[in-house]
Amino acid sequence: QVQLVESGGGLVQPGGSLRLSCAAPESIFGTNAMAWYRQAPGKQREVVAVRFRSGTTNYPDSVKGRFTISRNNAKNTMFLQMNSLKPEDTAVYYCNRYPTPGGYWGQGTQVTVSS
Repeated sequence: QVQLVESGGGLVQPGGSLRLSCAAPESIFGTNAMAWYRQAPGKQREVVAVRFRSGTTNYPDSVKGRFTISRNNAKNTMFLQMNSLKPEDTAVYYCNRYPTPGGYWGQGTQVTVSS
């Protein structure tokens, strides 16, 4: 029943930037933490950014220093700013609750990094 909507993906050259957006209802957005996930063909889904209600954020080494997660509480919207993109960042990006997703997923938004 809950709908998560991701947008902002596209094709970008290595070293480029993209800003992803995620819209979610308050019942989901108001939980303790939310995260951005990604999944590439042949790989398991992985967490790339976590944002707790307190404002604390966490990133894996693979994206630390390049990705930034943020929220606009007034509009129930979350963002992922991605800089210095690499081909290995190519994947479908999703937003969901953290640490346990709700069992439902949005359509995701495709990010392709290629020359």
